[in-house]
Amino acid sequence: MAEIVYPLVIATARGLFKALDLRIDVKGAERVPRSGGAVLVSNHVSYLDFIFVGYGAYRSRRLVRFMAKKEVFAHSVSGPLMRSMHHIPVDRSAGAGAYDRAVDDLRAGEIVGVFAEATISRSFTIKDIKNGAVRMATEAEVPLIPVTVWGTQRMWTKGRPKSLTQRHVPIVIDVGEPLFPKPGEDIAEVTAGLRVRMSQQLEKAQRSYPEIPEGVWWQPAYLGGAAPTPEQAAALDAAELESRRRG
Repeated sequence: MAEIVYPLVIATARGLFKALDLRIDVKGAERVPRSGGAVLVSNHVSYLDFIFVGYGAYRSRRLVRFMAKKEVFAHSVSGPLMRSMHHIPVDRSAGAGAYDRAVDDLRAGEIVGVFAEATISRSFTIKDIKNGAVRMATEAEVPLIPVTVWGTQRMWTKGRPKSLTQRHVPIVIDVGEPLFPKPGEDIAEVTAGLRVRMSQQLEKAQRSYPEIPEGVWWQPAYLGGAAPTPEQAAALDAAELESRRRG
């Protein structure tokens, strides 16, 4: 693939990281393979997560092709950027095409990024995850690498105003040990195990984060924060979905 825009976007992002003095801590970057396909499956706490998950692959000099909802590609600004970086549009009413393209990309040696929760977690814990990442890694016979990001929610997340000029924010990107799902394995069982791994990774990042103040909105409830509990978050998600259906 011809790469003209993606390197420029990365350079711009790195410049912004420096200007904002973001304290980015990438753990396990060496686990991203320098060649060959792989699925990076991440948690989702911010609208900016794709930037930071992609940055987790920077040390290995890899470009991540993210799966994202088709509406992003329809936008007059983000659409051309997403297409030029060869990301993968997902039509949730007909996802087979996106899945097939992702598998083809993996077999061609690309890295594909997936947010397995599908939507941002309001509780800042791991929601139920979809099995697509496991299925793709299994079919393409590539490693499945769990990634967790933490701190990005402080800059821009669901239900909160943007704070894109906030300085000195600690950001943790943890690239976990890869899984190697094999054909014939129970997909549901592997997916459940993946969720456990991701939950453990995220909790470790949250508990070791440089700032753990009680009562702040960006901290999960189990650490004394004011974020919704998983049950409350599920109710908010259901209400939002119903509102969309009503138009």
